[in-house]
Amino acid sequence: MSVTLNISKSRIATLTLQRVEKHNAFDDALISEMIRLIEHASTLDIRALVLNSEGKHFSAGADLNWMKSMKDNSFDDNVADSLELAKLMHVLHTCPHPTICLVQGAAFGGALGLIAACDIALANPTAKFCLSEVKLGLIPAVISPYVIKAIGERNARRYFLTAEVFDANKAADMGLVHEVCEDLQAECDKFLDIITDNGPMAVKAAKSLINDVAGKDIDAQLRHLTAERIAAIRVSDEGQTGLNAFFNKEAPAWQQQG
Repeated sequence: MSVTLNISKSRIATLTLQRVEKHNAFDDALISEMIRLIEHASTLDIRALVLNSEGKHFSAGADLNWMKSMKDNSFDDNVADSLELAKLMHVLHTCPHPTICLVQGAAFGGALGLIAACDIALANPTAKFCLSEVKLGLIPAVISPYVIKAIGERNARRYFLTAEVFDANKAADMGLVHEVCEDLQAECDKFLDIITDNGPMAVKAAKSLINDVAGKDIDAQLRHLTAERIAAIRVSDEGQTGLNAFFNKEAPAWQQQG
């Protein structure tokens, strides 16, 4: 298997890239399997989804043999292939559960799309990043909505055009990753502890809120939407449980269950 999904007893899902011999590079089979597993994880009663990879490198981007096989494809065939990658980025970005990405070694090309599509990204100090597409006469088109949101237009204007390699500290400065740490799993576990201390439905609702509010004009429609969201969660079972626990100085039910 080139990618696996494992669910822990604490309801943490871990999606692991295992194409070590290819530096976890994408091909059509890997993309299809990742889509299937992320869509499946999105339906499960879990607290978070962790994306990681085995081997020295997180992902080298697109598999060269796969790219070579597409070189003589028609425009329509290329669109179809690209839409599959776009679907992968979309299902990861819209996964209802919190997502955490762990990055070691090289993260090139499309791998940056996976990182940017996750809610939280952690990188090893030795990790290297590159939006390498223009070196091949290509562009980072499909991943661009997610990467530009993460690093901003100004940084995109530099790194999309230069294909420079940059390190983990620069990635953190730009907002592509949140923390640079020696022990990725230990840092990930800290974030998982923090997340699972919070209301499960509230966490999912907060993520949905971000997707629905970010980039929107603060007009009457948006004000009404946000008012409805807070009203709905206040009267929900979890909202009532959380408020009652707070005022009674007790641990909420989800912490007791954990």
